[in-house]
Amino acid sequence: MASSDLEDLCFHINMKISNIKKSLQLRNIGQEPSLKSMLCKIGHEMVLLHDLLNKMEMEVQQQEKLKNLLKDLQKSAERDQNEAQHLRKNIPPHLPKPTQSWKDRELCSSSLTDGLELSITGLTVKCEEQTKVVEPERAKKPTKEPRLIKEAPLITVEEFESVPAYMKGRLTYNQVNAVVKDMNKAVVGKYKILHQPLKSMNAAARNLYHRFLEEETKDTKGEFFIVEADIKEFTQLKVDKRFHGILNILRHCQRVREVRGSRLVRYVIC
Repeated sequence: MASSDLEDLCFHINMKISNIKKSLQLRNIGQEPSLKSMLCKIGHEMVLLHDLLNKMEMEVQQQEKLKNLLKDLQKSAERDQNEAQHLRKNIPPHLPKPTQSWKDRELCSSSLTDGLELSITGLTVKCEEQTKVVEPERAKKPTKEPRLIKEAPLITVEEFESVPAYMKGRLTYNQVNAVVKDMNKAVVGKYKILHQPLKSMNAAARNLYHRFLEEETKDTKGEFFIVEADIKEFTQLKVDKRFHGILNILRHCQRVREVRGSRLVRYVIC
């Protein structure tokens, strides 16, 4: 046996002996009458300490509940903020006008007073005839309202957190919504050309216009959709592996759906 192994064995045995001695000393001390009162005080302090720990544990649980409530409130505030930003960006271009302006009311009141004055002087002109003297404004030709272009709404924080982890990977909330904005930009660029009169287009716009019509199918009739060529045409977005990963998230959140045919993938806005 090596000397180091023997020393380790001796050290181990000595530690065991020391522990046994300490245990015997403690047992003997506990049996002494002079130390019993001290042990009682220690026991009492232990009970108080236990109660204090229970109170601290309850306080921690309440703080946890408060933290969860604050998280829910934060999610709700972020969702409301996103909806408010979406409403701000999509204000209708034409709002309803009032049916009668203040000038019309003043004109009507003045015509009534004039009719009363004329009837007092003995003239037979009526209020209705007086109002007919005023020439009506020429009706303006109704302007054509711009056609609305459907855009995909941004992903909310709650929706992003519900996406499975394997689908998100290292993607962030802002990266996903950046792709949504670029896709909307491509949709707007495409359908602005489709809604223009053909005579007002230049050669490049006409080529795009004819390509857009060729890509239409019976499954996309009445829908708003784009293809990868549109994304490259109207945005700086790279159509790479990360882009297709974000598309999986957008399909999961029902922002887009795919229509395949003629070796072409069409991304339809839901």
